[in-house]
Amino acid sequence: MAKTEQTPSAKRLADYTPPAFTIKTVNLNIILEPAETLVTNTMKVVRVGEHSGALELDGESLTLESIQVNGRALAAQEFNCSESSLSVFTELNEFELTVVTKINPEKNTSLEGLYLSDGAYCTQCEAEGFRRITYFMDRPDVLATYTTRIEADKGFTYLLSNGNKVGQGELSNGKHFAEWHDPHPKPCYLFALVAGDFDLLEDSYTTAEGRNVALQLFVDRGNSHRGEFALEALKRSMAWDEQRFGLCYDLDIYMVVAVDFFNMGAMENKGLNVFNSKYVLAEPKSATDTDYHNIEAVIGHEYFHNWTGNRVTCRDWFQLSLKEGLTVFRDQEFSADMGSAAVNRLQNVRIIQTQQFAEDAGPMAHPIRPSEVIEMNNFYTVTVYNKGSEVIRMIHTLLGEQGFRKGMDLYFQRHDGQAVTCDDFVLAMQDATGVDLSQFKRWYSQSGTPELYITDDYDAGKGVYRLHVKQHTPATSDQREKLPQHIPLKVALYDPEGSELDISNSAAKENGVLHVTEFEQTFEFESISQKPLPALLLNFSAPVRCSYPYIDDQRAFLVSHAKDAFVKWDAMQALYADTVFKAEQSSTKPVVSETLANAFRDVLNDKELDKAIIAEILAVPAISTLVEKQHFTDIHALIDARDGLVTGIGEIHRDLIQSEYNNLQTGDYAYEAKDVALRALKACLLNFISATSGAENLNLVDSYNASDNMTEKLSMLAAANHWQLSERDTLLSMFEKTWRQDALVMDKWLSIQALSPKESAIQEIKAIFEHPVFSFTNPNRVRALIGTFAAANYRAFHNLDGTGYQLLADVVIKMNSINPQVAARIITPLTQWKRFDEKRQALMKEELTRIVNLDDLAKDLYEVVNKSLAQ
Repeated sequence: MAKTEQTPSAKRLADYTPPAFTIKTVNLNIILEPAETLVTNTMKVVRVGEHSGALELDGESLTLESIQVNGRALAAQEFNCSESSLSVFTELNEFELTVVTKINPEKNTSLEGLYLSDGAYCTQCEAEGFRRITYFMDRPDVLATYTTRIEADKGFTYLLSNGNKVGQGELSNGKHFAEWHDPHPKPCYLFALVAGDFDLLEDSYTTAEGRNVALQLFVDRGNSHRGEFALEALKRSMAWDEQRFGLCYDLDIYMVVAVDFFNMGAMENKGLNVFNSKYVLAEPKSATDTDYHNIEAVIGHEYFHNWTGNRVTCRDWFQLSLKEGLTVFRDQEFSADMGSAAVNRLQNVRIIQTQQFAEDAGPMAHPIRPSEVIEMNNFYTVTVYNKGSEVIRMIHTLLGEQGFRKGMDLYFQRHDGQAVTCDDFVLAMQDATGVDLSQFKRWYSQSGTPELYITDDYDAGKGVYRLHVKQHTPATSDQREKLPQHIPLKVALYDPEGSELDISNSAAKENGVLHVTEFEQTFEFESISQKPLPALLLNFSAPVRCSYPYIDDQRAFLVSHAKDAFVKWDAMQALYADTVFKAEQSSTKPVVSETLANAFRDVLNDKELDKAIIAEILAVPAISTLVEKQHFTDIHALIDARDGLVTGIGEIHRDLIQSEYNNLQTGDYAYEAKDVALRALKACLLNFISATSGAENLNLVDSYNASDNMTEKLSMLAAANHWQLSERDTLLSMFEKTWRQDALVMDKWLSIQALSPKESAIQEIKAIFEHPVFSFTNPNRVRALIGTFAAANYRAFHNLDGTGYQLLADVVIKMNSINPQVAARIITPLTQWKRFDEKRQALMKEELTRIVNLDDLAKDLYEVVNKSLAQ
């Protein structure tokens, strides 16, 4: 958006009006050519209500070739075409509109709409990409049935679109065609087209209703063996959704296509999911345990959208969490059932406590249902997705599993085939169970992270224990005044011997849940014979910060005795964080207290705990987590204190850690829970060993060569890189030599380089721009290198000379003209300038100002940068 042009205007939820027309059917004929794809769009249009207004269609980067109504070409005065819209003036109430446009897929580096990348045509229409393919009412509350005919050269072996294939054949001009029909009305954001030459994996699944569904997975040539896990994960997803929610698939075919050029993780287009390759391709030698987990989760997520997003969709984009928050909850529940529920929960909590809490405290703070937006792509956020999931989880906590299922059943019964709102979802939950959720609905409209301040007292004479709870939500950049939320606070009480007390006759009689609904409340527990120690926010029962005046011995007690994995983990993390902050604030070496050292030892020696949970508890918080926990003075001092703590613990428990590390042996690689847990703990302990003088005995090169899987190899490479071990450069070279022809695997190499703590890190990153594997047009490469650098390399990014900020700004400026959506996402670390000291604030704002003064600043960046500078 040029500086001289009109300032982009915001869209507001309060301004929503129903569509003046609706579109019943869409017939697309798409003739694919790299520079001049011809799109013929024939629509049946119906006027809604009594009015005489024009039909307004959205369009972007289109060349209008012709326009007809009921087969008659329109005269110039009967329509108006601009850069962003097409107005059709007619008094007809029902008519057939045919619009022919040309588009240029090969120049579409934004990867929105229809684009040609890496030899394949692909579409991405959510949120507002369909307007880049043809003129249309590009809004989610216009639902139509689609029939699509695709013509292309025979080199594009597969021509794919939504629904069931209804025709295919050869053409006389050396081309071929395929026709697809989707019988389910859908919004245009769910339209999909893919044309390319792929390897095909095939399978089938018979639904609980008896439908035989053909499963097809399309991957780049030579990669079929790396798609087998994803195909099995799809079948597990289909079975799980039937068992948990009674939901069956509804077409005769389900297709997944893996592409390397993709802005998102994946897209749930009806019957034709398009995936970023990183969430499909896996084999032990090239994929980590985390990759396998993410593939299963994302495959599940997009499949679950078939009902929560496709069959029931959003009325408008402000309701995005209606489908995304709910579907994230569903994929998290699926992952929990497929693996360790506790480990999955801790990993989800970490995202909330770092990324989402940071978003609440930053310039882009917004509720899970935003009220105002300039560029909708900017609200595909951890708030809408992950906090949205936590809001669904709280509803589940309040209603219970049986009540939640009743609410889901009623939701689908009422709204199948409709475009609805978050309010419609909450009302179904309320009507199905009789539980009043009116106050709870504030979670949808109020931004920010609520803070709970909890104190207690004990009346020994009466045997009454009391918890005093205050809630406060700090002002956010978008809202100053906050109302009290309905917060389900799950608690447990422990006696001095470590036994959990029965509190079923108290205010927490409903599964230990206290209903915090006021600014200040007191909850009483009777028949308590001695003062207990409270365990708070069990299983992270609400996305809040929780403060209680624990002393270190009490935290260590919870680490040892609490039954809830989150409480154990949170107590240990607090012991770590306090030690780090004391060292940072005093500019001294961290002092590992006896309490902390003993807690570490006890957890590592615990034979009853899952080793994956041990790994989670023992891992020292990342800098990103520490930054969100407490005020700090100097980011580099914080980094030194954090690393010093790892070294200190490693030295104190060197023999114990080394012994346990040596005992953690697995056989041939298998992605199974027991082996995943062993590898997780082994990587955790390797980090402690690498921080000590014991690192010289690791022989990492030999261990790297002996390992049969990417999980172990990458953990060795990460440890050598972070602690600058002597084997670091050798390992990086070995990795690059093996995988330089596989760009997807090389993303891991790029991310390791991006995290280098070396003084020359920035110069080395700039040099990588010239590496054959790197490309600014591929979002995966940019995210792996620059996204990782800015978000996670706190030492280099926050150089006091400002070179880290300059590097990010340079890349953002370059990406502004290539792919503004990616630019708007990787810029986030610069927008968090208020977290740092005055000198760094000034340097960060200088770069933001440089960006905002661009003559051609895209809307995506305009919104983020302006909100940041105005904060």
